Amino acid sequence: MKGILTKWLNQTNLHGDRLHDEEELSREVEALYVLLSNYYGTDKLVLKASRLEALKLMRSGELAERVAGLRKIVADDPTDQTLPTMQEIPRLLEEIEEQIADIIARRAVEERLERVVSKKIQERHEDYVKEIKLNVLKETAGPENAQTLKKLAVLEKMNTISLKRSAFDVLRPRTVEEIAGQENAVQALLAKLATPYPQHILIYGPPGVGKTSAARVALEMVKNLPCSPFTKNAPFIEVDGTTLRWDPRDVTNPLLGSVHDPIYQGAKHDLADTGIPEPKMGLVSDAHGGILFIDEIGEMDPLLQNKLLKVLEDKRAFFDSSYYDPSNGQVPQWIKKLFDEGAPADFVLIGATTRDPAELNPALRSRCSEVFFVPLEPKDVQHIIRQAGQKLGVRLDDNVPEIISEYVIEGRKANSILTDAYGLARYRNPDQEEVRVTCEDVYEVLRSARLTPFIFRKVQSNLEVGRVLGLGVSGFLGSVLEIEAITFPGQNGKGTIRFNETAGSMARDAVFNAAAVIRALTGEDLRNYDVHVNVIGGGKIDGPSAGLATTLAIYSALKKQPLRQDVAVTGEISIQGKVKPVGGIYEKIFGAKQVEVRKVLIPLENMADVPQSLQGIEVVAVSTIEEAMSHVFDV
Repeated sequence: MKGILTKWLNQTNLHGDRLHDEEELSREVEALYVLLSNYYGTDKLVLKASRLEALKLMRSGELAERVAGLRKIVADDPTDQTLPTMQEIPRLLEEIEEQIADIIARRAVEERLERVVSKKIQERHEDYVKEIKLNVLKETAGPENAQTLKKLAVLEKMNTISLKRSAFDVLRPRTVEEIAGQENAVQALLAKLATPYPQHILIYGPPGVGKTSAARVALEMVKNLPCSPFTKNAPFIEVDGTTLRWDPRDVTNPLLGSVHDPIYQGAKHDLADTGIPEPKMGLVSDAHGGILFIDEIGEMDPLLQNKLLKVLEDKRAFFDSSYYDPSNGQVPQWIKKLFDEGAPADFVLIGATTRDPAELNPALRSRCSEVFFVPLEPKDVQHIIRQAGQKLGVRLDDNVPEIISEYVIEGRKANSILTDAYGLARYRNPDQEEVRVTCEDVYEVLRSARLTPFIFRKVQSNLEVGRVLGLGVSGFLGSVLEIEAITFPGQNGKGTIRFNETAGSMARDAVFNAAAVIRALTGEDLRNYDVHVNVIGGGKIDGPSAGLATTLAIYSALKKQPLRQDVAVTGEISIQGKVKPVGGIYEKIFGAKQVEVRKVLIPLENMADVPQSLQGIEVVAVSTIEEAMSHVFDV
């Protein structure tokens, strides 16, 4: 095309050995204007010159102004206000010729393509019509055929067959009154939900004590209160934190929601064809207006926990995709709304965990109230067994609840033993209308499951030298530690002190603190004795809480003064003989009650940790070793 233009200019004597005088340049400019007029048309050229503020320049008698107007029209630039000099005009005309040649060449290519496209459309017209007819037939006929209908019939037949509900569905508590042993915890849970301003909650406690059931029945109960923000249809969405697997690219995220980009399988066919991403709302949106219960929340991925915190702050779950174009008119309104505003996620989070509070995300704890569920006492387990027997419609021998309560401390496991015994009784007496679970049925289940009593033996109301009951805690379960000591005369100043290697460094330090306290009390230097301190069973004592017990055991062995065996003690001992506070007081008291300890000595500063409703055991606060000695020695 450029060659055609050059030839045309040669024929008009405007190209080649150009004479750079004003007359020749004027004729060249005029020829270029004529060329543009032929290309655009006279009317369109005038309109374009007017729009670009070049009409006055185009009609001017001055050569420089006409060249400036020509430059504006070709460059499509109304801002160019400079006038060229005579020396610049030849170079500008060459540039303008190049631009005009490109414009004409591009127009020629476009026309040629239009002719080719028209031809192709004509050739494919019949194919398009045939394809449209096939699509119409598919839409009217539907996706079904003989094979798909046969599979549907098989599926429908399978749906008509169902077994009875599982025993755990039948035995699950339905009311607050059915949750045994957690009165204080359930009351605290209800107090945080039965308000116009419900709080996010973290529930701590051992497994199988009713954390999930309490959260579920609490929601049902507060729905009926006039001040409750929860509606009658408020959802209760339950999920296990250990199963919440997600993709860091957010291709899949069942908790917070994800985006199926067109490149990934899963987007709707019509959206994928148009390159539109498809958001998928997660459980946080399913729980909108209700409760999202995450069991074992402490096992969740830490990064996923942080993402959940953002949702708790915003009350919305936001989506992101590099494929989303807000200016694309093909994006459906619901997708645009989700990307622009996020998905609603205004819910109350209740997380349950068996972990220690210190192991959880501090940012998560700071946003939640905390409720502690306690281990079940034998009477609570017995109540659960009797309640389960009523729901199953079975008759229990009198000692069945007591037997099961000796082997378990959690309601779920107790129900499991009972249902196994119920199945065994059914198997043995298939024709019996009223099922009776006997003690022998229960013992048979316990033997087959290789279960041993949770408490091997109860404490005795006797006196022993060098043996004292300490208290320990592991997780949310307290236990009684048997600490014994014995002393032998040794070489002066060369005695040795030996303690369990597995007990831990802090427990060994407690022995050396005890040596200082005993020297202050008796004047005896333990370096003149061989002292052996032992924790029966080799348990690890994680912390200083065995200090008081260790001191009392060594003192008793040294002075041959017997200790009461129905009293348990806990507390750190300082080298000045003061009893310092320790943790896990409630759990330790529970462990003592399990073995029927009558009295527990705790540090004075821990009295605030003792529940006011505590029954069945005496709790005494002491601040010095002398006070403790008055309770444990037979005086």
